[in-house]
Amino acid sequence: QVQLVESGGGLAQPGGSLRLSCAASGFTFSSYGMSWARQAPGKGLEWVSSIDNDVSVTYYADSVKGRFTISRDNAKSTLYLQINSLKPEDTALYYCARDLTGWGEYDYWGQGTQVTVSS
Repeated sequence: QVQLVESGGGLAQPGGSLRLSCAASGFTFSSYGMSWARQAPGKGLEWVSSIDNDVSVTYYADSVKGRFTISRDNAKSTLYLQINSLKPEDTALYYCARDLTGWGEYDYWGQGTQVTVSS
């Protein structure tokens, strides 16, 4: 069965960095675009970044552009999100998701990894 397992979250100081990972299994990872989204306390789900299946195209929300980098290792079936210059407003539960069609139709989500930015 399809599984997406995020890791790498934690407590970090403003200005710090974290690298999130999403280990995928149960499907041919290299055939699907993947995305990260986040949900801050008391707020709705926010799309953060996407990457296509062959690593040729990436997309970012304006709020994270220049600070976040999405990448993937298809040989390891793993998606990454490098987060630099952390801000308190980056505090959220971060999810990875599989894009079924390549057009933002997500059919599987991980359980999330918590990122807390605080001094």
